[in-house]
Amino acid sequence: MTLLDAKQYDEVRARRRRIWILTVLTSLIVLLWLAWTYRNWPEERSVEHLFAALEQKNYEAAYAIWMNDPDWKQRQDRHQNYPFEDFYRDWGPGGEWGLIRSYKIYGSLNPKGGSSGVIVDVIVNDRAEHARVWVQKSDKTLSFSPY
Repeated sequence: MTLLDAKQYDEVRARRRRIWILTVLTSLIVLLWLAWTYRNWPEERSVEHLFAALEQKNYEAAYAIWMNDPDWKQRQDRHQNYPFEDFYRDWGPGGEWGLIRSYKIYGSLNPKGGSSGVIVDVIVNDRAEHARVWVQKSDKTLSFSPY
């Protein structure tokens, strides 16, 4: 086969190929953007459940979410470092945030340096100061943010 015997340029085939490549690239970009945007979605959801329980004044359910242990009443010896009484003192009506009437997940971030958790920023009762909750990635336990 010589240069003069080459196949005729197929404009339809070239256009179809170009559209296919652009579709794949666009889909890949959208997928990467979605993965980046929702990378902390499970942790944000845990905090969402916590504040929903606090808003309903269901402090025992909120403590179960905080400890990620639905059977915490049967295993109170496991949670001696932060017992329910301390949790109620911090998040109950007399706590720093008072009665929680409204909340909004403002965002989340991963601290620099490859940490083991995520900080979820929450607007509580429309206050200017935000609550920052640390969510451990491995077991979804919650605590106060060290940052």
